[in-house]
Amino acid sequence: MSNQSLADSTESTAGFDAAELSDAIGMALEHAASLGAQSAEAGVSAQQGLSLAVRMGEVETVEHHRDRTMSVTLYNGQRRGSASCGDIRPDSIRDAVAQAWAIATHTEADPAAGLADPEQMATVFHELDMWHPEALTADALIERALDIEQAGRDSDSRIVNSEGATVTSSQAMGVYGNSHGFIGSQRGTSYYQGVMLVAAEKDRPDAMQGDYAWDSRRCFTALQDPQASGREAAQRALRRLGASPVKTTQAPVLFRAEAAVGLLEHLLSAVAGGAIFRKASFLLDKVGQSVFPEFINISENPHQHCGVNSSSFDNDGMTTGLNNALVSNGVLDRYVLSTYAARRLGLPSTGNAGGVRNLQLQPGAAGFDELVAEMGTGLIVTDLMGQGVNTVTGDYSRGATGFWVENGQIVQPVEEVTIAGNLRDMFTGIVAVGNDLDTRKNVQSPSWLLSPMTIAGS
Repeated sequence: MSNQSLADSTESTAGFDAAELSDAIGMALEHAASLGAQSAEAGVSAQQGLSLAVRMGEVETVEHHRDRTMSVTLYNGQRRGSASCGDIRPDSIRDAVAQAWAIATHTEADPAAGLADPEQMATVFHELDMWHPEALTADALIERALDIEQAGRDSDSRIVNSEGATVTSSQAMGVYGNSHGFIGSQRGTSYYQGVMLVAAEKDRPDAMQGDYAWDSRRCFTALQDPQASGREAAQRALRRLGASPVKTTQAPVLFRAEAAVGLLEHLLSAVAGGAIFRKASFLLDKVGQSVFPEFINISENPHQHCGVNSSSFDNDGMTTGLNNALVSNGVLDRYVLSTYAARRLGLPSTGNAGGVRNLQLQPGAAGFDELVAEMGTGLIVTDLMGQGVNTVTGDYSRGATGFWVENGQIVQPVEEVTIAGNLRDMFTGIVAVGNDLDTRKNVQSPSWLLSPMTIAGS
């Protein structure tokens, strides 16, 4: 969401009144002080949107939603109490503050508890181009969903079923303030479309395969063309027909960009402040050491225009963008720290309360087909399943589907295999990354070509 000072954002925005939300924050902080809280913080979020689903040419659901919620945290010395409420009526706010204060008077003191330091509060609020409201009716979104599904069903006679198409439109505004006098707002629009189709050969109607296509953007007009989206889902389902396991072997593995994002998310789990101060990470004490090949660079861009998770301040009100690099030339530069985690570790905060913002692995030069050719013989992974990842030890074992490659050419679709290794070896064993960066999520990655892993199949 885009963000700005409340001083510059007091107008009503598509049903959201920034001044009203700001007043609710002020009311909560004032009541907290009256109860004796030495410091306090509060956040209000307001959301509204429209979501609908169609299946086999029929409308299944149309849902409108609109809600506002508040969370408050009070500090009684180094004792902390938190509570929330589902609206911002004065009585509800006072009740939530009272509940938080009751908790703060009975909980154990925590030396790391407390607001971020006043001098760390954000003072510059960037215009991040996150607000692109469209006057979209339910009929318009229904028409788009039907177009997506129909284009996929019409593209090939082997598309025999649909799990449905979904289109959503949402708008959100958030305001955060604390007793340092900081208050900031952020707002954003979000649009999504997706469809899952099912394919089957005429002579094997029971051997069905499904696959999907989706897109998500801040601007509605930036979404993929609906008919192209439907055809993409159909093509992906058709490519999976005839899938079978391969024999157990050791071979290179090429993670398509959508699957490679998961590997970056495992990295984030391992460098998160909570995992580090609990000593529950295979990357403990690895800052300043090489954990990837030299050609790997990973960084945040929290001030990216129209980004998925851009913001000028983190969930503690701290300035973002102070420590953008996470991995430089293969070396782990830092952990991902909120104020609380940083205090537990005796380190400075990295402005990451609430997580990373627009994290990206720098793409390489090779196209996906070039990576396939470079792999020679091995497995392309398109989808992963299961939870077999241990970020304490780095052990990795997950079910996978994809395609088997021989002599640089895809020879068959693959299912019911398991790939196994250790994240340490997988990270250091990256042979190349592609130029096919997937920018649809907060964590963004191109495809990864890895050195041989264990592939368990038939």
